[in-house]
Amino acid sequence: MQGYDIVGDIHGREWELRALLHKLDYRKDDGVWHHPRRKALFLGDFIDRNPARGVLGIVRPMVEAGTAVAIMGNHELNAIGFHQPHPEIPGEHLRPRIEKNLNQHELFRDEFAGDPDALESAIDWFKTLPLWLDLGNARVVHAAWHEPSLAELDRWTDPGNRLTEEGILNVHRKGSDAADAVEKVLKGIEIPLPNGHHFLDKDKNPRHKVRLSWWRNEDALPWKEAAVGPPAMRHQLPDTAVAMPASVGYPDEHPPVFFGHYWWTGRPMPLADNVACLDYSAGAGGKLVAYRWSGEQVLSEANFVAVNCTENA
Repeated sequence: MQGYDIVGDIHGREWELRALLHKLDYRKDDGVWHHPRRKALFLGDFIDRNPARGVLGIVRPMVEAGTAVAIMGNHELNAIGFHQPHPEIPGEHLRPRIEKNLNQHELFRDEFAGDPDALESAIDWFKTLPLWLDLGNARVVHAAWHEPSLAELDRWTDPGNRLTEEGILNVHRKGSDAADAVEKVLKGIEIPLPNGHHFLDKDKNPRHKVRLSWWRNEDALPWKEAAVGPPAMRHQLPDTAVAMPASVGYPDEHPPVFFGHYWWTGRPMPLADNVACLDYSAGAGGKLVAYRWSGEQVLSEANFVAVNCTENA
């Protein structure tokens, strides 16, 4: 095998995924996409934002046939919790069925309406996805390679980094160390803004915390550089600097790390010599992006491959 083609968040973009695989020289044979010398590696978030059964119909057979590898995104974990009854609270689920969560899962639920066996099968497959992979000379995770959180999650995963049933329960215990760890690994690392400061998100909701560019190795950064988010968000942040937490930073000598999750925009390129985000807002009509990795330890802009997405799937 020559390497991995690492694909960012898909969010139901079936036709763009087909176009990207074709652009990467994968071909479909007996219902499964494959490459004669490479494997695809998917970074999670297959579902939500757009209808996703078609995407699962591509990715899952590839993983099961060994022509691809996949890890879990926060949307897959959310789906597991939403559909799994709480073993300790009769009538409840691990992810509470409050209005916000009902709205978030509505599209996925509607796709499987009247087909409970297929829904159960999809949720069972999500449970087989590892939270992260260390390939030796490369690493992949959905949102943040955060060593303390990975160490905590070691307690709740099997040798393949898949959550055990006890682990699934514990990462849904609000306020637990396991829940905090999975939040960081699958959603990113947040810190509060200084008192009196906030920004408005895309839905005009005030937010008092920001996600950090956890891969940065500086001791302190201006808030506008420390935060991960679109320019409109960063422009609302204080002009002062923030001390970066001691637990963040990704050393230059470590293997390349690939992740998704952050809804990047613009031209795909490395964030550092050994750091690449591959989520370029496909779910909202941006780009579906892959990195064609062949073992290099210094990443190159030339190895990004992208297809444009339509505004509406």
